[in-house]
Amino acid sequence: MTLNPVQLCDTILRDAHQSLLATRMRTDDMLPIASKLDEVGFWSVEMWGGATFDSAMRFLNENPWDRVRSLKRLMPNTRFQMLLRGQNVVGYKHYPDDVLQAFVKQSKAVGIDVFRVFDALNDVRNMEAAMRFVNEVGGHAQGSICYTISPVHTISQYVILARQLRDLGANSIAIKDMAGMIAPYDTYELVGELKTKVGLPVQFHTHYTSGMAMASALKAVEAGVDIVDTAISSLSGLTAQPPTESLVAILRGTPRDTGLNLNLLAEISGYFGEVRKKYQTFESGLQGVDVRVLQFQIPGGMLSNLTSQLRQQGAAHRYEEVLAETPRVREEMGFPPLVTPSSQIVGTQATLNVVTGQRYKVVPEEVKNYVRGYYGRPPAPIDPEVRKLVIGDEQPISCRPADLLEPGMDKARQDVGELARDEQDVISYALFPQVARPFLERRAAGADEHAAVIAAIAASLAVQVDQRPAARPCQKAGQGVNSWKQAWRPSRQWTNL
Repeated sequence: MTLNPVQLCDTILRDAHQSLLATRMRTDDMLPIASKLDEVGFWSVEMWGGATFDSAMRFLNENPWDRVRSLKRLMPNTRFQMLLRGQNVVGYKHYPDDVLQAFVKQSKAVGIDVFRVFDALNDVRNMEAAMRFVNEVGGHAQGSICYTISPVHTISQYVILARQLRDLGANSIAIKDMAGMIAPYDTYELVGELKTKVGLPVQFHTHYTSGMAMASALKAVEAGVDIVDTAISSLSGLTAQPPTESLVAILRGTPRDTGLNLNLLAEISGYFGEVRKKYQTFESGLQGVDVRVLQFQIPGGMLSNLTSQLRQQGAAHRYEEVLAETPRVREEMGFPPLVTPSSQIVGTQATLNVVTGQRYKVVPEEVKNYVRGYYGRPPAPIDPEVRKLVIGDEQPISCRPADLLEPGMDKARQDVGELARDEQDVISYALFPQVARPFLERRAAGADEHAAVIAAIAASLAVQVDQRPAARPCQKAGQGVNSWKQAWRPSRQWTNL
């Protein structure tokens, strides 16, 4: 097997600050360094999706669509990648197909190239429509495997899932290890099986939480992985991704040398090191590796949510009890991977079980809907006794959950009225009405001066970029920005991989 240079996806503009800074990085802290990021020659930069969409409106008073537009002007040579939660879009519940389709269409229009599609339960029924819509608009549909460990999650099952995603039109497969639990030799086996039995490019994503991320990334490289997700070093490690510069240095001079410029990466890292200081108040306080993710299989972000919930209940001293209760609840609920929104569902129920002193005495509506099947099909059957406690004699649904939903765009368009300036505003409202309406009202009242400042900065920087010499090629012949841009086509295979 001939191996090509490893390609990198840098998460600095999305998962890195979502994991470390509570998704609070503002667009105007991204714009000054965007042209430098564009020079690097990353396979892609993950810069949208996940929690960034509602956080922009909720906490930053920013239009999330403007972020993509502003950055794209300064990064025309770089693929933009987003995290799409399947039928959950960028939210925490299922949305009708027309909302999902409109979102995908507008996302591609503003500049998103690669759509990493996942479902919290690995239920392909919840991914099928998203994959179809991405292909219809000419985007790159990346089908994702949410990696977790349980008696029903095996390498062979992950290969079956990947084949299903391929048959649904996936252009590539992502291993999405959201908790940093995948061990190096398991990584080697999984990547090898996907490469030989699925026939699509493979992208590897993990988190540093357990301390195994770099070792696992290297084993993925040895097994023939095509792309690895990393984060610029000043916003890497802890619950984020392994550092970009370290992997570049490790592979230098090997057959899989990335060819990326370490001096340029160091300059970018220095910039984000200064930016990080502005957001210290949002840091989790985690000092290093947290092996509890291996013991309890709880992602780092979920740990911080549990802490917050217990503090609100005045029960912070019961933290260790909740940690022990969480895997028990997860097993009873059919071993769902702990990723949004299943991590919140399981974690909240575990917290209530401990705080109330009686298991399933208090059950939130989200947990009831999960047991009813409204989030999809759990990986394993739900414990019958727990199902009885939660929904009584009610029978769970067996169809695709979104089939039960009425179309949502026309209603959203009617409800939001003149507050919406365009179709993107309507989509924002359809996804997050309680967040979007106040944001749109503030904008209508003239409180969006910050957006005007962002646009001005982007325009100024774009002029500077146009006046600069052409971007430097990467260190290896044929690996410059222009060469890999021209080689990419939105098809089943990538000619440059």
